[in-house]
Amino acid sequence: MTVLGVDIGTSSSKGVLVDMDGAVLATATRPHEVDRPRPGHVEMDATVWWDEFASLARELTRQGPPVTAVGVSGMGPCVALADADDVPLRPAILYGVDTRATAQIARLAAELGRDAVLERCGSLLSTQAVGPKIAWVAEHEPEFAARARRLYMPSSYLVRRLTGAYVLDHHSASQSVPLYDSLAQDWYGPWAERVAPGIELPPLRWPGEVAGHVTAGAAAATGLPAGIPVTAGTVDAWSEALSVGATDTGDLMLMYGSTMFLINTVAERLLVPELWSTVGALPGTRSLAGGMATSGVITDWLRQLFGSPDHAALLAEAEASGVGARGLLMLPYFAGERTPVADPDARGVIAGLTVSHTRGDLYRAALEATAFGVRHNVEAMRAAGADIRRVVAVGGGTQGGLWTRIVSDVTGLEQEIRAVTLGASYGAAFLAAGTVGEPAIDAWNPVVERVTPDAGCRRAYEERYELYRRLYPATCDIAHALSLAANAGLEP
Repeated sequence: MTVLGVDIGTSSSKGVLVDMDGAVLATATRPHEVDRPRPGHVEMDATVWWDEFASLARELTRQGPPVTAVGVSGMGPCVALADADDVPLRPAILYGVDTRATAQIARLAAELGRDAVLERCGSLLSTQAVGPKIAWVAEHEPEFAARARRLYMPSSYLVRRLTGAYVLDHHSASQSVPLYDSLAQDWYGPWAERVAPGIELPPLRWPGEVAGHVTAGAAAATGLPAGIPVTAGTVDAWSEALSVGATDTGDLMLMYGSTMFLINTVAERLLVPELWSTVGALPGTRSLAGGMATSGVITDWLRQLFGSPDHAALLAEAEASGVGARGLLMLPYFAGERTPVADPDARGVIAGLTVSHTRGDLYRAALEATAFGVRHNVEAMRAAGADIRRVVAVGGGTQGGLWTRIVSDVTGLEQEIRAVTLGASYGAAFLAAGTVGEPAIDAWNPVVERVTPDAGCRRAYEERYELYRRLYPATCDIAHALSLAANAGLEP
């Protein structure tokens, strides 16, 4: 017996074929790019999600025994609006990296009440929220809003194409501020009707619940057997947490990917304006989460600027650069920043540059910047009352060792690394296995490494971190002016 897990990410779609003991039998990837039609706009054609899923499924099903269940996950929360025939009306507006809806955030916060939204939904209106993006479409593209009947995210869109079921998981819904009541764990009708009139909000399921079964048409398109179960799925970061067993109270998952994401499983709902309080991926759990707008995106951007050298070469040069990147300090707000800054108009800064600096220094500065951002989020979590007892790292950025070591040195946190760091697609496969068996993640994916902080490096980073915290308030007025000029189409 095998299960298939597929995740639709920001830079690629990934599939994994796994047996019922958790062994990875085959993997496949489909790289893609998001569209950035204007500053602050980050979009993707939803039909690509299905095309890539079908391609991955056809490739992977040729490489092993018949698949018995399917799990899905994807970036989120996203806003993919479709008409009554399930035809996407416009490209999907992506999660918090899309910062277009600042005016709608301010208006809805004033109309609904900032504190009322926080109390009912668990999080404030922000660039991560779904509601303001729907409102943006209504104001700027009323012809599409008038025809919108359904709301999809990558995982729920795949479920619809695979099974015909129109559902959304509770966790994704809990990030759909202000449409979801975090206390009642259901859609909140008065605000949903106000913000998303005419849209039929989907019935809610938990990520591991069976949403439906593969139809004959989907089987023909994907090579999957007709009739096998498909889970409801969820947002990729929560699927990542499942993939490494970071689901107990006190667990903190660090996701090293295109963005850096942090999820702390908490005993009770913690309300703090700077972070996101959501329901968890498993029934009865709650999360306190944070997310940086960029992390791996910056290192990928630098690598392209450097002519796309080998990753190992860049890591070696960054290692040689040493603590402090030979006097460089980077602010990693290259696409605004999500938590705990909540400033879509923040911008990246590289301070201390001289003509003697090398690409290794710049690459090291980017890794250190994301580590400082992680520490800033961890401090905000602890200030909110979070109890962080165990840290588990996952994602492509765990490879090579340097990035995780820098994060441990900057934060003082020990990190566990499990045998399989594929992340969300593996978590989706684990949920799929739960529909046909009783898998245990510790048996599937045991701990194989622990990254411990170096006391000497930690002391050296203390002063750097203080400078990092001073850099944003010292430069934000200039960054805002430049952002305003760019958004207005003017030369600064």
